[in-house]
Formats: sequence, C-alpha cells, structure tokens
Amino acid sequence: MADPSNVSLSGLTESEAREFHGLFIQGFLMFTAIAVVAHILVWMWRPWIPGPEGYVFLEHMNQSAQALLPMLA
Repeated sequence: MADPSNVSLSGLTESEAREFHGLFIQGFLMFTAIAVVAHILVWMWRPWIPGPEGYVFLEHMNQSAQALLPMLA
C-alpha cells in the first residue's frame, strides 16, 4: 500500500496521477482529432455557410448528383 502521506485527495500517488494524466491527454487528443476530421467531412458534404448563390446552388448540385447515380449503378 502507498504511504498515506504521499497520496493526494484523489487517492492516487504522484506517479499514478502522472500516468492517468498522460492517458487522459492522449484520449483527449484522439477525440479532438476525430471530431476535427468529422467536422471537415460534414463541411465537404454540406457547407454550413452557403455560396454566393445561396442554397439554391447546393440544391442544383444535389439534383446533378442524383441524375448521375443511376449511371454508376
């Protein structure tokens, strides 16, 4: 058992706390990277800010894509 004088309020020793902190930061960075990639993919799929012609231009692109889908199948 760890020396009670060397334990913080969380109940972890300093080495355990450093290990936990390292794993927490690593998980946080992985989560952030996945979130950034997901946001970029959603932006490419459907931009949040419309182009100069507004959302009508995006609807035209959608109709063009739907016209091409039967040719691909």
